[in-house]
Amino acid sequence: MNTRVRRTAVVLAASAVLPLALSACSSGDGGSAKSDTSDKASTTATATANGDSMSGAGATTSDKPFGTGCAGVPKSGAGSFDGMAQDPVATAASNNPALSTLVAAVKKAGLVDTLNNAQNITVFAPTNEAFAKIPKATLDKVLNDKAQLTKILTYHVVGQKLTPKDLEKGSFATLEKSKLTTSGSGRSYTVNDSAKVVCGNVKTANATVYIIDTVLMPAS
Repeated sequence: MNTRVRRTAVVLAASAVLPLALSACSSGDGGSAKSDTSDKASTTATATANGDSMSGAGATTSDKPFGTGCAGVPKSGAGSFDGMAQDPVATAASNNPALSTLVAAVKKAGLVDTLNNAQNITVFAPTNEAFAKIPKATLDKVLNDKAQLTKILTYHVVGQKLTPKDLEKGSFATLEKSKLTTSGSGRSYTVNDSAKVVCGNVKTANATVYIIDTVLMPAS
């Protein structure tokens, strides 16, 4: 009898302990699940943070060239955006086919070294089509008058680097000494209420270039 009683007691004790053990295991699994959930939440938060960071990096597209005229810039070589970024501004412009008339004028005025040696400037660069708007007789006369040509060309240069944000509503002193004005937003900007920026925020080694569709004329 005593043996039978002892066996019964052991069985009962085991029966009592088993649920507790299962409960403990279940509790442990739950803790692990909670830990997994916590880890996933942490991972998601990190991914979200990284996503925001990448989105923020994407916002720096404002540092890139913009405008319909940018399509005409060579995709590779010295005249491309990457190529122009390696050279000072007059040299960089000479590698861009759309600026050949401007480059010829800069050479005629003897301003190549002046522009290449300047630091942190902004150049509003008229395209060949911009010069073509000027009657040929008038343009020829200006090209043969070094003083007048220098005055006009230096009016296109501001002695500081301007970002697109700066152009939204600005008035800036030029190397010619008088001021030009800018206005606009986003990817649409105008200089002196007449010249439109067709390809903006082009970087060279020493300047920021805004290619425009009209030649700017100083007041006097």
